[in-house]
Amino acid sequence: MFLNYIKDFILKKTLKNGLINLENNFSSVAIKKVGLLIDSASFFEKEKLISDIVLSGILVENISAIVCTDKITNIDHPKFISFMPSQLSWDGTISNDEINAFIAAKFDLLINYYDIEKAILLQITHQSNALFKVGFTTVDKRLNHFMITTAIENHSVFIRELFKYLKLLKKI
Repeated sequence: MFLNYIKDFILKKTLKNGLINLENNFSSVAIKKVGLLIDSASFFEKEKLISDIVLSGILVENISAIVCTDKITNIDHPKFISFMPSQLSWDGTISNDEINAFIAAKFDLLINYYDIEKAILLQITHQSNALFKVGFTTVDKRLNHFMITTAIENHSVFIRELFKYLKLLKKI
């Protein structure tokens, strides 16, 4: 328990130091393929979130979702790729091949649906090849291109605001 806390602290500090010289390359590509990174410790309505994204005009087959779980007993959704913070090593590498494939995927939009900074979530967001990253304002502002201020429980407000601004930016 205590070692996990130290590992999380060291990895967050290393990642944040690496974000100092980060270049944000903004893309004007239309949104078709969406990646969704969810922390299940603070958000439980994954299916409703995906249905709101589909109602906003994204095809369900163009949405890839992965879920971070804190306990092995929470892995009960076979339609989501699940992973645990323990799959992040001390040097910042991720041991899960499915997560590495998610990171390597070229998403037009990556929705970081977590509001508490965990080392593995920050690492996935940072390493992702997504062209446009969106998240909450409570997370380090250098990781996302666009941030929305709302509570994590208000997924419909988050998606409504996101797609309102995506229309203004002419991304959909």
